[in-house]
Amino acid sequence: MKNVITYSLFTDFDINLFKAGKHFRLYKKFGSHIITVDGVEGTYFAVWAPSANQVSVIGDFNHWNGGEHKLNVRWDSSGIWEGFIPHVKMGTTYKYKIHSNNNGYISEKADPYARRCEHPPKTASIVWESDYTWKDTKWMQKRKKHNALDAPYSVYEMHLGSWKKKIDENRSLSYFELAEELVAYLKEMNFTHVEFMPIMEYPYDPSWGYQLTGYFAPTARFGYPEEFKLLVDKLHQNNIGVILDWVPSHFPEDAHGLGFFDGSNLYEHPDKQKGYHKDWTSLIFNYERNEVRSFLISNALFWLEQYHADGLRVDAVASMLYLDYSREDGEWEPNEYGGNENLAAISFLKDLNTEVYASFPDVQTIAEESTAFPGVTKPVHLGGLGFGMKWMMGWMHDTLDYLKKDAIYRNHHQNDITFSLTYAFSENFMLPLSHDEVVYGKNSILGRMPGDEWQRFANLRLLYGYMFTHPGTKLNFMGSEFGQYNEWNFQHSLDWNLVAFEPHKKQLAYFKDLNKFYKTYPALFEKGFSKDGFEWISLDDSQNSVISFIRKGYIKAQDLVVVCNFTPNSIKNYRIGLPSSGKLKEIFTSNKKKYGGSGYRNSKVLNIEKISWNGKPFSAEIKISPLGINIFELK
Repeated sequence: MKNVITYSLFTDFDINLFKAGKHFRLYKKFGSHIITVDGVEGTYFAVWAPSANQVSVIGDFNHWNGGEHKLNVRWDSSGIWEGFIPHVKMGTTYKYKIHSNNNGYISEKADPYARRCEHPPKTASIVWESDYTWKDTKWMQKRKKHNALDAPYSVYEMHLGSWKKKIDENRSLSYFELAEELVAYLKEMNFTHVEFMPIMEYPYDPSWGYQLTGYFAPTARFGYPEEFKLLVDKLHQNNIGVILDWVPSHFPEDAHGLGFFDGSNLYEHPDKQKGYHKDWTSLIFNYERNEVRSFLISNALFWLEQYHADGLRVDAVASMLYLDYSREDGEWEPNEYGGNENLAAISFLKDLNTEVYASFPDVQTIAEESTAFPGVTKPVHLGGLGFGMKWMMGWMHDTLDYLKKDAIYRNHHQNDITFSLTYAFSENFMLPLSHDEVVYGKNSILGRMPGDEWQRFANLRLLYGYMFTHPGTKLNFMGSEFGQYNEWNFQHSLDWNLVAFEPHKKQLAYFKDLNKFYKTYPALFEKGFSKDGFEWISLDDSQNSVISFIRKGYIKAQDLVVVCNFTPNSIKNYRIGLPSSGKLKEIFTSNKKKYGGSGYRNSKVLNIEKISWNGKPFSAEIKISPLGINIFELK
C-alpha cells in the first residue's frame, strides 16, 4: 500500500458542529485540498462515509488501483475518512472507492465536495484550487442597494447551453465567450439581474441541470471554474446581479453520485415515502440528518462566498414542504401532529435562510413555491420560512389563461386579470414567466396570444407592460424579449434569426425600453411588496375589458397612473377617476409605431377636472390604445 500520511483539517469543534448540523463551511474541510505537509506538497482528502470499512482514493495517479491509497477513519465516530497523499497535484482526476459494511457493497463515487468535475459523460472529480482575482469590488460594496427589496428587479432567466450556439462548431458558448456576448447583451437590454438555470455539474442534459451530481463544481460543459467566475465578475462590473438556481430538494440515482453513497442511505431519506420522488425518479435529501443539513447549507454559502452570487432561487420548495406532495393516499404518513407538513424540511429551510442572511445580508433567496403555504417570505423570527421573495405562480397562471382567450370573450373573465391583487401583498412576490411555461406543449408565450400577427404582438406587449406595472419583481425566460415563436428546446439555440424581421425587432426594442422605464420610475418598485404602493382606479369595467390603477413610490409627486386595454378597440374619450387635481402626462405606451403599434396615443398634457369618477374626487378623459398599456405621470 502506498503511503497515506495521517493528517486532518478538522478540529474537535468542527466535528461537533458537523454532527449538530451547524457547520456551514464544510467545503473548507471536506473534499480535496492542495497543501504542504513537512515540506512536501500534495493533496489532503476527506470524505464522509460512516458505513464504510475501507475508503481508498483512486485516480490517474495510481492507475485507479483501490489497494494503494487507503484513507484513515477518524477515531471520533464521525464517519470521516481522511489523509494526505504526497505529490498528488492540481488537475489530478480521482474518485473514492468505498467498501461498505453492508453486504460487501463496493462503489466508486465522485467527491461530493469536488471543486471541478470531468466533462460529462465522464464522471471523475478533479483536484482543483481556484486561482482567480476578483475585480468586482465596486459592485460588492454597493450590491446591498441593487439587491434590496425596494430596488428594481428585472431578471433574465436563461439556460447557458441553449442561449446562443456556435452553429458551425455545433457547440454552446463557453463561460469565456458568454462573459463578452451575454454581458453586453444584458447591459444593452437593461436587465438588472440574470438567473442561471443550474450550473452545478449534472450528468444528463435533458434534466436542464436540475439533477445534480457535483454540488460544488460549475459544469465543465462550458469551461473551467475560473472562467465561470470571470462571467460573474464581468456581469458585476456592468451592474448586473447574478442569481443561481439551487436544488436542495432531490438528486439523481447515478452510480457516481450521492445515492447509496457508502452502501447506506447516507444523503437520502431511508424511508421511500420521504426519500424518493417518483415524478422525477430521484432521491430526496434526508432533512432529519444533521450532517446532510450541514452539507446543503454549506453548499448554499459556497456559491455566495466563492462565486459572489447575489441570490439563490431555490427549486421545488413545495415538494420539500409537504409529505403528501405528488403522493396518493397510502403513499405518505402524517407528521407527529397529524399534518402533511414535512417538519424537518421546514426546519431546514428556516436554518438555511437564517444563515444566508446572517452571513450575506446583501443577497436574496427566492422560493419556487406553488402553494398557499403561509409565511414563505415572512422572517424566521416571526414564524416564517425567511425567504426574500416567492414566485407568484397564481398570477402567472391566471394572466396567461386570460390573455390566451380571444379578446371578444375577455369581458366574461375580468376577475382572472384582477384576482392577483387580492393577495399580492401577502408575500414578497416575484412575477415569473419562466422556462416551465414554454415547454411540453404549452407553446411559446407569443404562441399563446390570439389573433392575427398584429394582435399577437400587441397582446405580447400588453402582457409585459401589465407585468412590469403589477406589484412585485419580474422574471422572464430568454427569448421572450424578442418574441420567440417556438417552444424552448434545450438542444438548440434561441431563434436569433427572427430579430431580422420587423415584428421581432420592434418587440426587442419594446422590451429594452420597458426595462429602462421600469428602472427609471421608483413608483414601480419602491413599494412593490406593500399595499401602500398600489391603488385601484377601476377593476370592474368588464364591458370594455379595461383596468386602471395607480402605482406609488416614496415620493407622492412621482406616482404613476396605469391603464390597460385588453381589447383591439381604441377608446377616444375614456374617463378615469383620480385622487387629486393637476395634470396627466403620458410617458409610456406599448402602442408606439416604434414598437409595432398603431401610434394612437395621448400626445398632449391632459387637464384633470373636478368631476368625481370611480369613487374619486377628480377625473380626466384619456385616449386608450388598442390592446395596449398607457402610463401617465400624475403631475
